[in-house]
Amino acid sequence: MSSIIQLLPDHVANQIAAGEVVQRPASVVKELLENAVDANATDIKLIIKDAGKSLVQVIDNGKGMSVTDARLCFERHATSKIRHAEDLFSLHTKGFRGEALASIAAIAHVEMKTKQEQDELGTQIVIEGSKFVSQESAVLPQGTSFAIKNLFFNIPARRNFLKSDTVEYRHVIDEFQRVALAHSNIHFTFYHNGSEMYNLPVSTLRQRVVNVFSGKTNEKLVPVQEETEIVTIQGFVSKPEFAKKSRGEQFFFVNDRFIKSGYLHHAVMAAYDGILKDGAQPSYFLYLTVPANSIDINIHPTKTEIKFDDESALYAILRASIKHSLGQFNIAPVLDFERDANLDTPYHYKDLEGITPTIQVDRSFNPFSDDKETKSYSSSGSGSASSYKKPAATANWESLYVGLKQEPDLAIESAEISFESEEVTASLFNDGEVEQSVQNVYQIHKKYIVSPIKSGMVIVDQQRAHQRVLYEQFLTNMTVHQASSQQLLFPLELYFSAGEMELIDELKLSLINTGFVFEETNGNHVVISGIPVNVTESEVSIVLEQLLSDLQEGIPENSFSQNDSIAKSMAKSLAVKTGTSLTIKEQENLVNGLFACKDPNVSPFQKPTFITMRVEDIDKKFAI
Repeated sequence: MSSIIQLLPDHVANQIAAGEVVQRPASVVKELLENAVDANATDIKLIIKDAGKSLVQVIDNGKGMSVTDARLCFERHATSKIRHAEDLFSLHTKGFRGEALASIAAIAHVEMKTKQEQDELGTQIVIEGSKFVSQESAVLPQGTSFAIKNLFFNIPARRNFLKSDTVEYRHVIDEFQRVALAHSNIHFTFYHNGSEMYNLPVSTLRQRVVNVFSGKTNEKLVPVQEETEIVTIQGFVSKPEFAKKSRGEQFFFVNDRFIKSGYLHHAVMAAYDGILKDGAQPSYFLYLTVPANSIDINIHPTKTEIKFDDESALYAILRASIKHSLGQFNIAPVLDFERDANLDTPYHYKDLEGITPTIQVDRSFNPFSDDKETKSYSSSGSGSASSYKKPAATANWESLYVGLKQEPDLAIESAEISFESEEVTASLFNDGEVEQSVQNVYQIHKKYIVSPIKSGMVIVDQQRAHQRVLYEQFLTNMTVHQASSQQLLFPLELYFSAGEMELIDELKLSLINTGFVFEETNGNHVVISGIPVNVTESEVSIVLEQLLSDLQEGIPENSFSQNDSIAKSMAKSLAVKTGTSLTIKEQENLVNGLFACKDPNVSPFQKPTFITMRVEDIDKKFAI
């Protein structure tokens, strides 16, 4: 009987490894950028086309490789980062497994050019699907250039699983930002389809964050600085008023390596306890430096998860340092027992002595005396005189009521007295009309609206009902292209990251159909001069942030699905929330608007908007 277990051919093993290492173009970007950083490069260029599907090229001015190293780097488990197993517990570089280049070469066309400083000529190698096509000497500058073309050309099924260019481009931006934020001492440039997206010169940490996330980021940042025996923390957190609904700009770096940690994120959220709205997420850029032998990096294939020796101590230090920074910069309320300068004695009163007040008494004053003379007295001590005039005696108090008994025709009838009072109106929404004495709708717990019907009563969920009403309004506006817009007196300027700007550019036409008027979309900001009639100026940023958050996983290709996604997102943002008190008129309008919809039974998210309860059902509750 023949053996069942066999060794896999190298090209098959490489393709299997590629499935673990290379999931999308962003994975290639991450590996190549980290290799350039490990090569001690001071200038790194990233060039991509079609979101990395056609081309991913990284050019650096690092150490370069010799002819032997250039050929050997594409072999599996070939690495310059470690020599012994013990090195895994004291890593100071990005990559160390030696599978990245071998995996990439197995599923793409690779062209590598490299040259060391002391060499006169460099080496140029071309590989297609793990097969060496050519290797020759060439005149090259110092450093290394990797050009990865036609990713997954030999695995069509894997290529078909890639998302749209917008989604893949956003993942590439995420990886670029993580490497660029971790190394502010390196000059990074990023080009997409021939356009320069980022140009990040060597700078401080704060300036690097500002350069990556637009110029308005600077005013949002609060510095965090703490140094202990366990960890050194530096970086920035955002002010509470700039918190967003989505978990976007949140970065942890441990020894200049980006990581994801739900445990450390909880420590940050604990520091913000009591000063953030429900569901709000702060931005943070935190750099942690710990001893290399106190962490284990090799617990996840992407190396974005790290195991710490003492997580509880790290949690406490991180939470305390952020809380201290928020209090130190007057972001959060603190107890301060130090002297308040406002309570100090003014400088020009410093040498003056206090004047003791004098007490003056009129010893001749008798409140029961009938004497109507005016008595005066003077104080001998101060030389100033004061007088006291006693009021007229009221012994004959009956005379005060003389004349009150008048003739009937002169008496004032109490019924004729009228008092001026304010007119009570229901709300600003009912145009000054007085509410009806008998109301047909009732609000329960600021969540449900109850209205009687012939067979019993209907109970409406106010939030879901309003979502359905707004959803159909927005969808009608976008499909009919007749949305009305209200012009802003002062245009509104909003700043977004490069990935978010890419989404806004793609959604621009649909947003215009809802009523938005874009005066300018350039670089990292948009200028809005008009908004839909049912959107207030303060809600614009909330609506756009929610929209970008909902469409992070991709924008539908066809226009109807795109309009549907936008209408759902805007309806979710603008709908009246549970816990909002509504006037009678607003309740009636909401109920009438719901049952005027084409599909009033469910919300845009397929949740029931109302239920009915018959009188018979109520009778059964009282049956014994």
